[in-house]
Amino acid sequence: MTRAARVRASRTPRVSGAARLSPALRRLVRAAVAARRRAYAPYSRFTVGAAVLAAGGKIYTGCNVEDASYGLTVCAERVAIHTAVATGRRRLRVVAVAGAPGITPCGACRQVMDEFGVATVILVSPGTEPAVVALRELLPRPYTRRAVRTPAREARRAGL
Repeated sequence: MTRAARVRASRTPRVSGAARLSPALRRLVRAAVAARRRAYAPYSRFTVGAAVLAAGGKIYTGCNVEDASYGLTVCAERVAIHTAVATGRRRLRVVAVAGAPGITPCGACRQVMDEFGVATVILVSPGTEPAVVALRELLPRPYTRRAVRTPAREARRAGL
């Protein structure tokens, strides 16, 4: 592990008892690890897998997919969440993310997690114990629906 990876890993907030995951969360972690093997990362070689646990107990997976035009690259977390949403799920609970030591979701993924109700993130890397983190630790002040001002809402507020 590089020094930078060790520093990032040491900054990762951990909740005590992370190693004692429930059977459902262990399945979620295994699904994220399996999804990582399907990642398409020919440019960065930074493979990531993710698995999302929906309110009904179903698991949806995703992996990062890179593109030569880097801006078109999609994170594993959003692939998994969008897959769940595409099948009609709107209430998501937990996301497991599998990657290199020090892995953590990017800001865009954190915001999407908040949009669909994710409360817990499990960070998994080879050779380390899973870190269970509250999304609020990773994203303390999310952009919310209240912040979105539509023209119709503004017109009603103005009494028009």
